[in-house]
Amino acid sequence: MSTIQPVIVTADHDVLLGFYTQLFGAEEIFRVPAEGPAFYVGLRIGDTDLGLVAKADPGTGAAPRILLSIGVDDVDETLGRVEALGGSVRGGPNDMPWGQRVAHIQDPDGNPVNLTQQIPGR
Repeated sequence: MSTIQPVIVTADHDVLLGFYTQLFGAEEIFRVPAEGPAFYVGLRIGDTDLGLVAKADPGTGAAPRILLSIGVDDVDETLGRVEALGGSVRGGPNDMPWGQRVAHIQDPDGNPVNLTQQIPGR
C-alpha cells in the first residue's frame, strides 16, 4: 500500500477502470464489495496505488486542485491511445529542460494527468 494514495471520485467506474487499465496497464488489486457493483476499486500502476470511488453525483468544482503525473515508457505512443480510450489530449508532447518529455491529458472524467518519460542521457 502506498503511503499517499490518490483516489478519484467518479460517476462511471467502468469508463475510468478501462481507461487506466488499458492506457497504463493498471491491475485491479482490491474491490469493495467483492461481488456486484463496486463502491471502491483499488488499482496498482507500477509501484503505486490509485483508488476509484463510485459516487452517483461527484459534482463539478472550479479548477482541479490535484494533478496525477504518471511515468510511462513512451509518451508519444501512450498519447496516441488516449482519445480512443475516452480521454482527451490537452498539450504536448514537449521536452522539458529538467530532462523529461511531458504531455498533458485528461481522463474521461476530465481529471488532469501528465504523462512523463525520462529523456535518455539527461
